Amino acid sequence: METIFVTGGAGYIGSICTEELLNAGYCVAVFDNLSEGHRAAIDPRARFFQGDLADRDSVQRALHVSQASAVMHFAANALVGESMVNPSKYFQNNVAAGLNLLDAMVAEGVKRFVFSSTCATFGVPDRMPIDETMPQRPINPYGESKLMFEQILKWYGNIHEITFVALRYFNAAGASKNFGEDHRIETHLIPNVLKVALGQKEAVEIYGTDYETPDGSCIRDYIHILDLAQAHLLALKANQSAFYNLGTGGGTSVKEVIECCRRVTGHAIPVVEKPRRPGDPPRLIGSSDKIKNELGWNPRFQNIEEIVKSAWAWHQKHPHGYDQRKE
Repeated sequence: METIFVTGGAGYIGSICTEELLNAGYCVAVFDNLSEGHRAAIDPRARFFQGDLADRDSVQRALHVSQASAVMHFAANALVGESMVNPSKYFQNNVAAGLNLLDAMVAEGVKRFVFSSTCATFGVPDRMPIDETMPQRPINPYGESKLMFEQILKWYGNIHEITFVALRYFNAAGASKNFGEDHRIETHLIPNVLKVALGQKEAVEIYGTDYETPDGSCIRDYIHILDLAQAHLLALKANQSAFYNLGTGGGTSVKEVIECCRRVTGHAIPVVEKPRRPGDPPRLIGSSDKIKNELGWNPRFQNIEEIVKSAWAWHQKHPHGYDQRKE
């Protein structure tokens, strides 16, 4: 049975991709330092190696012991604001530590790689929806670090014959029945809105209500985490290297997300309007035509209500996330 080596498998996206890999018949070896992820988020069917990508020897040992034939790489820091304050952390972890992983793969003869990239590599786009032909001009160290790693992958593909697929996400959201979103610092809209419904926050903040959008709030492209996982499984079977954008091609405004959460939860969810945040584009919507045409990706959850319902179901079962001491 084929084993997939999943870095960051204790995090939000990595944990659910691990679950879906196992459901699809793969064996999974999770490698995580648990600095951002949670031990309870690792599917019990997976083999767990606790270690840090900054330690090249520990990565190679785990890769060797696991006998993995492919790597899915989710281990990264991903807070845009933090990257503007501490760029060193982002280049050290997202670039230098990622190089340790690639070098371990070369040493162990592992030739397939699926990379968790981001739409932040595009910066502020010239047009919508964003497709793969558009220029990549990151506006923060987080996006820059991911773009740098994409470029490194090209060279490792050319020189070491690693076949890679880089998936550039828009807004991952939702949950599976078993695993959901629990960040130590929560910046994502949907879980923060649901915290209000759970009585853990008094109100949700809206940053900017004067954008040139129908209701004045920012529009983003939300993609269900299970559809995201499906794209990763398809990427494993790709026979040539490629870059793909992952989105729905449509968008939902901040106010529309909040209204949807009100309907799903039955709670009023008060809002506090705040000024715009620097660098927030009015609209970010992705085109996924390329991955649909080339890999046959077919997202199952096409509306925000299905995403919110799945997230709410998980948060109701786990109101304090993975911290069982509060249960």
